[in-house]
Amino acid sequence: MLSSAYGFNGGVSAPHRAAALAGRDILNAGGSAVEAMVAAAAAIAVAYPHMNGIGGDGFWIIHRPGHAPVAISGCGRAAELASVDWYEAQGVRDALPARGPLAALTVPGTIAGWKAALEHCPRGNRLPLADLLAPAIALARDGVAVTENQARTTAEKLDGLKDVQGFANAFLHEGAPPKAGHRLRQTALGQTLAHLADSGLADYYQGDIAKTHATFLEGTGSPLRRSDFTAFDAEVTAPLTTQVRAGQLWNMIPPTQGVASLMILGLFDRLNVAQAEGFEHLHGLIEATKLAFIQRNAELGDPDYMATPAQDWLDAATLDALATQIDPARARPWPEIAKPGDTIWMGAADKDGCVVSFIQSVFWEFGSGLVCDDTGVFFQNRGAGFSLTPGPNQLRPRARPFHTLNPALAKLNDGRVLAYGTMGGEGQPQTQAAVFSRYAMFGQDLQQAITAPRWLLGKTWGDATTSLKLEDRFDPALVAALKDAGHEVEMIAPYSDMAGHAGGVAYWPDGLIEVASDPRADGAALGF
Repeated sequence: MLSSAYGFNGGVSAPHRAAALAGRDILNAGGSAVEAMVAAAAAIAVAYPHMNGIGGDGFWIIHRPGHAPVAISGCGRAAELASVDWYEAQGVRDALPARGPLAALTVPGTIAGWKAALEHCPRGNRLPLADLLAPAIALARDGVAVTENQARTTAEKLDGLKDVQGFANAFLHEGAPPKAGHRLRQTALGQTLAHLADSGLADYYQGDIAKTHATFLEGTGSPLRRSDFTAFDAEVTAPLTTQVRAGQLWNMIPPTQGVASLMILGLFDRLNVAQAEGFEHLHGLIEATKLAFIQRNAELGDPDYMATPAQDWLDAATLDALATQIDPARARPWPEIAKPGDTIWMGAADKDGCVVSFIQSVFWEFGSGLVCDDTGVFFQNRGAGFSLTPGPNQLRPRARPFHTLNPALAKLNDGRVLAYGTMGGEGQPQTQAAVFSRYAMFGQDLQQAITAPRWLLGKTWGDATTSLKLEDRFDPALVAALKDAGHEVEMIAPYSDMAGHAGGVAYWPDGLIEVASDPRADGAALGF
């Protein structure tokens, strides 16, 4: 059984080793966990492009000793032109496109999130921006070895991407998906990162890079214009929070599904389950997920248009009443609408006790697929998460789309600060619930909690079924019990991408740092 990595000087968890190493090197150089995360975020944007990039969004929760946690939302807003009427004039009436220029309709927010996070470094910035971006610049210039995960994903999604402007030049090799181990050079992206290192991150929205992107996007038919970039900034706010018996939890504000992640754990805590890995554990979390997703799907969207503030969903009396709807022996009928997505989660902690939970995404694999040859940046398709029908998630100019992304953080009763999260769209709240319950409620080692077999209710990663998917490592008697309770069970591969790429970093009261990463990914957990 794998076990957690430990250290006292720092810790980083990332789904690609290059990102973990970049973060470690910044911590070793005296940087804070926030600075280490910027370095890791830039590195993984180069090394894992099918999952994320600087043309996407990003979200942070930062714990600084002596301060309340801070949430930073780098959630890009829709273009000023992006209205239902504008899309109808382009011939779009039923659903927003997922690929191509019309899918690139929201401002990429992650760079603004990096900038805001650096402004919240404990004791100020310790290292220059050029040092933070240097590992990513080198990776883009010298090349990275394409992972098996990227090679497989590119082949699986090729039909929808190969004809999108710029994609083939950036991510195919001689017109075909690259093989695992192919050296992928991203020269233009390296030059863009070097420009940001010299000119500052604000240039992405206010300077030459913004001008280049605006000209390119307008020329392809995207509704984004330069004014959309200049008007954008990340939001710094208090995260959502709730209390369970193990401690206090925080997660991201809407339009992310962070409230659903908190609801699941709050509901499950009320079931008083005493033991991990049995029927009561899995059934309880699955049924709590259903209740949280029903409310999420009906009411969650841009917070400016929601009927009820998300924090109210976490009121103790509200959760008490909702928990009574869980039948301890029978499964609630399913399905509900699922939300796809592709993402990375990373965590970091420094020796001073600053702990960061971070998530970065372009939504679907390679986002819209639209790549600017001059900058090497490809643009997210997060706007495909908007609805064209009335409701809190309806497409509106400058609105924020529904987000699956939600970095999680907790302070346990014994003083440990835990950052945890995963990629996986619909599976993110479910995997968070699995990891947190195993580690914080039932006392498992952090690496054990992440490695253990997981489940997914609903569809994600393009999968068409809405069944309860179980990795084929669970006790057959447990599988049978779930089926007997009315769950529609489907078995999936033992270490399946469908179950997400999770990670965790825990800072203990004595200064010990515990780190774990997911064997389902290509990452590393470095404690030193």
